Amino acid sequence: MKVNDQELLDRIRSPFTKELGFRQLIETYQKPVYQVIRRMVLIHEDADDLTQNTFIKAYKALDRFEGNSTLFTWLYRIATNESLTFLEKKKKRYFFSLDDHQEKLESYVDSSATLSGDEIQAKLQKCLLKLPDKQRLVFHLKYEEDLSYEEISKITGTTVGALKASYHHAVKKIEQELTQE
Repeated sequence: MKVNDQELLDRIRSPFTKELGFRQLIETYQKPVYQVIRRMVLIHEDADDLTQNTFIKAYKALDRFEGNSTLFTWLYRIATNESLTFLEKKKKRYFFSLDDHQEKLESYVDSSATLSGDEIQAKLQKCLLKLPDKQRLVFHLKYEEDLSYEEISKITGTTVGALKASYHHAVKKIEQELTQE
């Protein structure tokens, strides 16, 4: 049973249907939230944990949701912030140099059975790993999720102009990397 954002919010805000409403929110958005996180962190277990954290944060903050964006956009913003924070903490926690961290993720791309084994997809994933985290996020949201710059702006809190520049730079870096191989 598909419900719209307002119906979900009404159910969640009612003490009688709060649990049902939140369960429906998770059923509606869990897969797309997981996918955007997974593309950022690559490792299933990390993506799973971050997806759960995203919904916990959303649950705690739902009474402050003002409806200035869709639930989808709001959840994606929480998910992307969780992903970027996680990646930054991971780099600091394990004292990875940027190159070491990139090598580790590249070896994961090579050995992962859960990612597409397609050679072109693996090359693209490796190229994406060389991008700064925020640039990679913008590329994923625009290219793979096919979101508009306006939607991405709401998710990331970045201006449309900066997003266009970031996406352009990401594409140029990917093209350059692929032509060097």
